[in-house]
Amino acid sequence: MSPADAAWQTTPLPGVLRRQAAAQVDARGAFSELWRASWTAPLDDAPFVQANLSRSAPHVLRGLHVHRRQADLWTIVAGEGLVGLVDLRAAVAGSGPPRAAVLPVTVGDQVFIPRLVAHGFYAQVELSLCYLVTAEYDGTDELGFAWDDAAAAVPWPDRAPILSERDRTNPPLAVLLDRLRTNRA
Repeated sequence: MSPADAAWQTTPLPGVLRRQAAAQVDARGAFSELWRASWTAPLDDAPFVQANLSRSAPHVLRGLHVHRRQADLWTIVAGEGLVGLVDLRAAVAGSGPPRAAVLPVTVGDQVFIPRLVAHGFYAQVELSLCYLVTAEYDGTDELGFAWDDAAAAVPWPDRAPILSERDRTNPPLAVLLDRLRTNRA
């Protein structure tokens, strides 16, 4: 299979898509294309403008974060984990509750995350994640809420993960939704 043949697959959340980056493997090692503009141009009207690499130790949980102006494309380059997603689009619009999903991921898995879909991940083992974003980082669009908020209902496998100070002290989902609805976030 050529890299261009790997089609996007739907997930339980509309607009959140996944695919497997095809690897060409031989005795020397492996080669994978991580991104082509033609793969993601139909998914979002903004081009990707920044690439980042996140490395996490086992039992680290990062998130939950959401962006108003940015879509993400995640590629797992080492390890395995769980991606937690909470679709806030209907909740922000006042037309429905948040919807959560968890996707198991391993090397080569790619996940496209639209704006207003909160996201985070749990590293089951050492995990490296390369991600492309449609807006350069400036801090004003990096919003979060409590990783274990019952209203989000993300079924994380670890009730005592390793967290950053920011993730440990993020506000409840209801506070973030109020800020997003009134454009105070």
